[in-house]
Amino acid sequence: MNNGETSTSMVKKYRPLAVAAGIGSILGSGIIVGLSATITVWQNGLGLTNSQVGIISGALTFAIAIGSLLAGQITKSFGLVKSFNWLNLIYAIGALICVFSNNYIMLLIGVIITGLASGADLPISLTVVSHDAPDDKTSASLVSSTQIFWQIGVFMSYVCAFIVSKMAGASGARIVFSILAIFALITWAWRTFSTKFRAFHEEGEQRRIDREAASQTTEKVSIKTVLAGANKGRFMAFFFSILIFYVCWNLLANTFGQFQTFTLVQAHASQSFATGAGIVLNFISLLATMAFASVAGGKYRNKFFLVGITVQFLAMLGLAMSSHSLWPIVITIGCYNIGNNIAGEAMYKVWTQEAFPVEVRASVQGFINGFSRVCCGLFALITPALVVPSAIRNTMFGFAAIVFISFVAGLTMMRLEKKHGINNF
Repeated sequence: MNNGETSTSMVKKYRPLAVAAGIGSILGSGIIVGLSATITVWQNGLGLTNSQVGIISGALTFAIAIGSLLAGQITKSFGLVKSFNWLNLIYAIGALICVFSNNYIMLLIGVIITGLASGADLPISLTVVSHDAPDDKTSASLVSSTQIFWQIGVFMSYVCAFIVSKMAGASGARIVFSILAIFALITWAWRTFSTKFRAFHEEGEQRRIDREAASQTTEKVSIKTVLAGANKGRFMAFFFSILIFYVCWNLLANTFGQFQTFTLVQAHASQSFATGAGIVLNFISLLATMAFASVAGGKYRNKFFLVGITVQFLAMLGLAMSSHSLWPIVITIGCYNIGNNIAGEAMYKVWTQEAFPVEVRASVQGFINGFSRVCCGLFALITPALVVPSAIRNTMFGFAAIVFISFVAGLTMMRLEKKHGINNF
C-alpha cells in the first residue's frame, strides 16, 4: 500500500470524528444565520423594540467572541475531551431557553448561553481532531473538511427560516431553534458515548505522550512557553501571520455578507431574485470549500490558495469598476464566493492546527477567533456608511487592499511553514 492509499484509509477511518466536530460548525453558523434570519419574527412575536433587537444581535456576536477567547481556559479547567463532549449540551440548553422564551430577557439569556458554547466549541473541536489524527496529512484533510459543515449550516438555516417565515407570531423562530437544539443534543450524545471516539482520544493522547518522551521535553507546554520560550520568534511569526490573514479575511467576508443582497437590489434585481441568488451563491461556496478540502493535505494546497486569493482580489476590483448591470455583478460575486472559500477560513484552520503544539491550539485559535469577532463587531458599526451607493465603489477598492494584505500574510505563512519544515509543499 503506498502513502496515498494509507493516507486515504486514515482519513476514511477518522471521518466520523470530523463529522462529529463538523456538526459543531453547523451549530455555529446555524445560530448566527438562524438568529439573523428570524430576528424580525422574534420581534413581531415577542413585541421587541428595535433597540432590543440590536442588543440581542450584538450579544450573540460578543458571546461567540468571549466563548472563543475562553476556549483555552475551558480545556485547561475541564480537559480537552470532556470540553469537546459536553459543550453541545450547554448549547442545547441555551437554544431551548430561546424556544420557550416569552419575553426579551429570556431570549437574551438563551442567545448568550448558546453563543458562549458555540464560540468555545469551534477551536476545541478542531483541536480534538488534530490531536486524535495519526499524522499531519490526515489532520489537514479532516480539519479543512469541517468548513464544509459551516457552509451546510448557513444553507440549512436559510432554508428553514424561509420555510417557517409565514407562520404566525414567533412560532417559526421557535421551530428553527428547536431544530438547532435537537442537533446539539444528538451531537452531545454521539461525542460522549461513542466507544470509537473514546478509542481515538486514548490513542491520540498516547501518541502525544510518546512524542513528548521522544523529544525529551520536561517543561510543560503552555501559551507562555510557546510564545515567550526558546522558539518565541518562530511561534510569534506564525501567530501574527495567521492573525493578520484571518482578521482581514473575516472583515471582508463578514461585511460583504451583509450587503451582498443590497448590491444585487441596487443593480435592479428583485428581492426574490436577490434571495434566490444568495442561495445559489451559497451552494457555490459549498462546492469551493469541498474542492479545497480535497487538496488540503496535499501538494496542491498552496496553489489553490494563490488562485483563490487572486480571484478574490480581481472580484473586488471587478465590483469597483463594474457598471450597475445585473449579470456582471452576479458573475463577479460568484467568483468572489469561489475565491473566498478556497483561500479563506479552511486554510486558516489548517495553518493554526499545523503551526502550534496540540496543548495550546485551542487557546491560540480561540483568541484569534474571538479577536476577529470583536473586530467584525466594531467594523459593523460603520458598515451602513460603506454600503450606500455613493460609497460602494471606494469600499470595493478598500476591500481589494484588505485582500492584498491578507495575501501578504498568507504568503508569509507559507514561507514560514517551508522554512521550519512543517510541510513539503
